Amino acid sequence: DHKSVNWVIERLNRNYNKPFFMGLGFLRVHVPLYVSQKWFDLYPLESIKTPPYKSDDLNDIPSVGMKINDLPMMPSTEWAIESGEWKKIVQAYLACISYVDYELGRVLDALESSKYSDNTIVVLWSDHGYRLGEKGTFAKHALWETATKAPLMFVGPNLPKGKKIDKPVEMLSIYPTLLELSNLPAYHRNEGVSLVPLLQGRAVKNKAYALTTYGMNNHAVKVEGYRYIQYEDGTGEFYDHSKDPNEW
Repeated sequence: DHKSVNWVIERLNRNYNKPFFMGLGFLRVHVPLYVSQKWFDLYPLESIKTPPYKSDDLNDIPSVGMKINDLPMMPSTEWAIESGEWKKIVQAYLACISYVDYELGRVLDALESSKYSDNTIVVLWSDHGYRLGEKGTFAKHALWETATKAPLMFVGPNLPKGKKIDKPVEMLSIYPTLLELSNLPAYHRNEGVSLVPLLQGRAVKNKAYALTTYGMNNHAVKVEGYRYIQYEDGTGEFYDHSKDPNEW
């Protein structure tokens, strides 16, 4: 990750005579959760709080949902509790986040001091969420909130600063959003929709929702305050987040 950032910084110091696209991917916060000790020191073990957990949470989950959730190579929450490792895993995860924050800061500092600071669009996102003991394991494979919720941030000209929008959207919308922000023509084959009207606070015709698919015919639909999951065999789960934020 550090070498990747060095690569980006070097290229931000070059001269370009036409618009350019630059992509940077961070390996962390992916497992194994290894970073230098100083990042662990930011989170003393005694200060760590573990996520909400209910031991019988999965008793009413349809069989297909349990098959998706079945990753025997991943540690279970019960093991983490019995072994005393749960807080250590959370600590390592937080340490990795802070490390990536630092590296991302290096990128943004380099951009800010470059000649491209005033006309560059920045998008920050993650590919998926990650359970740190919720729903009985430490994993990403699921259609629940903790596995499908991820950060998505846009910064650039003509966009409000520091604005938080609590609406469900899809990663499919990143590309059409970049097209509109860059004054490029929309691409008719994109399934995602541009988020520019939402970002700029303009009226949006359709109510926001996000669709997530895992495997064949297993779908989750997220709208404001609710999640509905339908599995390939017709069984499903429905959650009202105002009353049940942990999807218990």
